[in-house]
This record gives sequence, C-alpha cells and structure tokens, in this order.
Amino acid sequence: MLRRPSPRTLACLLACGLTWSLGAQAQKISDDVVRIGVLSDMSGLYADTAGRGSVEAAKRALEDFGGQVLGKKVEIVWADHQNKADVGATHARTWFDRDGVDLIVNLNNTAVAIVVNNLAREKNKLVMNTGGASDILTNEHCAPTSIHYTYDSYALANGAVRGMLAQGKKEWFILGVDYAFGKAMSANITEFVQAGGGKVVGSSYHPLNASDFSSFLLQAQGSKAPVIVLANATSDTVNTIKAANEFGITKGQTIVPSIMFINDIHALGLKHGQGMVFTTGFYWDRNDDTRAWARRFFGKMKKMPSMVHAGDYSAVTQYLKAVQAAGSDDAQTVVRQLRAMPLKDMFAQNGKLREDGRMVHDMFLVEVKKPAESQYPWDYYRVLATIPGDQAFKPLSKSTCKFIKQT
Repeated sequence: MLRRPSPRTLACLLACGLTWSLGAQAQKISDDVVRIGVLSDMSGLYADTAGRGSVEAAKRALEDFGGQVLGKKVEIVWADHQNKADVGATHARTWFDRDGVDLIVNLNNTAVAIVVNNLAREKNKLVMNTGGASDILTNEHCAPTSIHYTYDSYALANGAVRGMLAQGKKEWFILGVDYAFGKAMSANITEFVQAGGGKVVGSSYHPLNASDFSSFLLQAQGSKAPVIVLANATSDTVNTIKAANEFGITKGQTIVPSIMFINDIHALGLKHGQGMVFTTGFYWDRNDDTRAWARRFFGKMKKMPSMVHAGDYSAVTQYLKAVQAAGSDDAQTVVRQLRAMPLKDMFAQNGKLREDGRMVHDMFLVEVKKPAESQYPWDYYRVLATIPGDQAFKPLSKSTCKFIKQT
C-alpha cells in the first residue's frame, strides 16, 4: 500500500523543487550576464552614420528597458572594425570565445558582416546586422542566428529605381564602390532597371573612401545616360555628388543616390541635395515618438540620428524583450522568440522576422527639401509615401538562403 508523504516531507520536496527550478532558471543566462557588442566603424568614412552614435543608441535602449533582464546584468562593449574583415573577425572571435558576448550588432560594412555571420553560425551566437546593406547577407551568406535588421540593398534600390523609371528615364550608368556592398547594390539596381524596361549602359567602380572621383564621373558623363545612379555610401556619396556639381554634370544628367543618410544631407547641404528622392528606414521628424527619441539622442551626440542609429536602438530593445520572454539568451531560442512576436517601436513599424533572417518592416520614400522649405535645423525630408515591408523587401520566395524551407 502506498503511504501518503508527511507534511514535513512535502515541504522538503517543495523546497528542493523550488531550489532546483531557480537554479535551472539561473543557468538560462550564460555567465549570469547578457553581453552585447557593438562592432562598428568608429574612425572611418562610416563612423558618422554609425560609430559612437551606435554605442549611444544601444546604451539608451538598455537604459529604457530598465538596465537589466531577468534580474541579470547587461553589459555593452564596443570595438572598431576599421572596415577590415580580418580586424572585425578578430574582435568577434575574441568576444565569442573569451568575453562571453551573446549578441553583436551594427556591422556597417558588408565584408565584415560576412565573416561575422560565418562565426555566428559556427559558434551559435546571435548577430543583428543593423548597419550593413548588402542583401547577400540574407541570401548566400545567411546564417540561422543572423538577422538583417534596418535596411538592405534590395529595398533601397527598389525605391531609388522605380521613381526614375516612372519619369521615363530608361538608360542608366552605375557608379559604385569597389567592394562587396557596391557590387551587391549594383546587382539589385540592374535587376530593377531591367525589370522596368530600362538598360544599364555602363558602370565604373571607385576605391572605398576615394579622394578623387573625376575619372569615374567622366566615364559616367561620357555614357550620356540620363541617370547616374550611385552604389556607394556616406562620404563617398557626398563627395561624388559635390564633384558632379563642380563638373556641371548635374545640369544634363540626374544623380540618383541608392542609399542616403540624414548625416549625408547635413554634410552636402540642401542646395546640392534638394529634390533628391530615395528610400530610408527612418526619419527623425516623422512623428511624436521619433522626435522625442531623436531629441534625446541629439542632446548626447549633437546630431540627429541616422537610420542605423535608430536600427541599433530598436534591435537591442527587441533583443532584450525576446530574452525576457524566452527566459534565455541562447541564440536559437532568442531567434525563435523574435520570430514569434511582433516587432514594434519608434523605428520598427509592422516589423516581422522572417525565416531567412530578414526583418521586414515599413520603409519610407522621401524627398529632400529646398533650402527655403526647411523651417528649422535638420528639417530636411518630406515623406512622400510609406512602403509596406512586403513590397519594399525581396519576397521570401526569391530567397537563396539555404537554411529556409522552400515550399
């Protein structure tokens, strides 16, 4: 006959069970600390749109979340990848192997992002790419624990090309930067131009952080293409546009940037930027929430946030929410949680994480204001349209990511 346990025995069993449960819960946070690494260009041409501002955005996300998760400490560390894949790989490997970093964000260089994606796959660590642009990061270079968050070359080229084609401009010349991002963006531009009945009549590629764009612009001018589309970014884009104005190229041909940040418009000036139309993932002056967050950022950094900075804040915020909900900082567990929940904050509108690692969200078609239209500092954009995420980003059915289950 079975004997009923005494009250003392029951109390002991409950206490032991509670102790085991609490111990098991504690083990779900590795090293009892959640560590987030911001790996960015801190000193080169991409530093203004990411860099120290990305570290600040991550810190603000942690502060707004409450400074900890699941009762555990959260640490934010940072490093400069110097736009060199080997330097970025060294930092990431040290963080993963020695320092217990659970998440790496930013990676505003495609070559760096590729090697860090590979390390994340190898070591079951999480990467949220908030700064890199190439859509190859969710195609041939995808990884089960790598998320492409803020924008990509497909979505940016989509908006840049469609507007010009609608004006009947069918012949295009591509001027791009000579590394992975420039080639990926050029491929996306070519795809959209050809799909719209247009033709790419030529291309030229300059070194990263070039000092002289004259020979490349002369090739573009010589093509007589009505549109010169830029497959470069930040200071390379700004310097290309300035040089094109100096050479008088803009009087006969239209310069179309495929990726622009508000920092670029600030450096370029409304005189040279006015009328440009492009796609962005974020504009600080879009609504009350974006304005409130941006002014806090400005108070610290003395500049308005780029879409990369906003993406950094959002990614860290959603990561911490996922860790909280999942009760763990295990990379695959967190990814599953992120896929299961809606992603919404001052940056992410209608956000959803897909199986290929693409975070799909609304994008915005904007036009740069004329100098007389700007009413206050950093009042640079007019929002022309909201582009729903499922129209902005490459459909999952076209993905070449080998980790997804094609149906």
